[in-house]
Amino acid sequence: MHLQQLSLVNFKNFGEATVKFSPKINIITGQNGVGKTNLLDAIHYLCMTKSYFNPVDTQNIRHGEEFMLIEGWFEREGAEEYITCGVKRHQKKQFRRNRKEYQKLSEHIGFLPVVVVTPEDSALIREGSDERRRFMNAVIAQFDHEYLNDLITYNHILTQRNALLKHLASKGPAHYGDAEVWDMTLIPAGKRIFEKRKQFISELVPVFQKYYSTISYDREQVRMSYQSHLAEGDFEELLRRNFEKDLILQYTTIGIHKDDLLLDLEDHMLRRFGSQGQQKTFLVALKLAESDFIRQWNGQQPLLLLDDIFDKFDDDRVQKIIHLVADDHFGQIFIADTNRNRIRTFINETRSNYRIFEVSNQGIHLIESSDETK
Repeated sequence: MHLQQLSLVNFKNFGEATVKFSPKINIITGQNGVGKTNLLDAIHYLCMTKSYFNPVDTQNIRHGEEFMLIEGWFEREGAEEYITCGVKRHQKKQFRRNRKEYQKLSEHIGFLPVVVVTPEDSALIREGSDERRRFMNAVIAQFDHEYLNDLITYNHILTQRNALLKHLASKGPAHYGDAEVWDMTLIPAGKRIFEKRKQFISELVPVFQKYYSTISYDREQVRMSYQSHLAEGDFEELLRRNFEKDLILQYTTIGIHKDDLLLDLEDHMLRRFGSQGQQKTFLVALKLAESDFIRQWNGQQPLLLLDDIFDKFDDDRVQKIIHLVADDHFGQIFIADTNRNRIRTFINETRSNYRIFEVSNQGIHLIESSDETK
């Protein structure tokens, strides 16, 4: 699977732009602030129906315009797939595959798998557990639609249960039976989510550790473990036992919505003891393992979007990462970076096909191609 051509109208800082990509490596260069990240985000939009950085669709429309349009021509399993995303102010987003609009956006998730690595991902290490749950959800949803449906159901029921707890707390004495009607749906969905997250992490960790070891030249060891209330006992019993506490606090304190990932470097918390370079290496290794996992379970090689990730890396680590992703094990790659010459040097070592584009205030221009096709 690969993206052949991308066209933009009024997307973020772009007025109109059309780009034809290499099926292997695409280097996006230019000064900071000219739109390299926005170009990658447009690709993410077509794969995941939304921006990676700003979930409010209308805020991605170019300033002063009334609409935006993103079009992509993909090759997938020998067939061309034409994907469009249109957003108008004060109207519903329109997302189409081969000119047929999706009834549910969730139906598209996983059809064009994608993995993004960006400095914004440092939140996965530095911020709260919701960031790490978001990571697990984004990966598993790209190959398991039942998981995505369970997640939607669970979050809906959780909202209803929390509203009930607030109502019961204001009304007076209550008992667990008042919440049981919601828990009959919450429990099975939560159990399925727990089992799939547990399996995902158990299979992901050894691949992630292999990539970290390769990129870091075996300088240190990393660990990642899954933490969940559901590992402590039966979900229904846990909900019953904590009902009085939930009633006092007026929200549900037990469940998969409290899951977390513990991230360690040499038996210490990565967030506190890892250097910027070590944390970046952790994220890159994790995302490369994610790509492997999606390819294995989805059956498609995901697009890999690397957005300005090489800052704080020495040349050895940059070279190692470039050589890893240039391998046939990975599919189409997009690399946004200001240091064109360094990236080109390492790409040439791999003998992979590539195209280099420069983004500026004047637009997007192809400036170099290994196949000499302009």
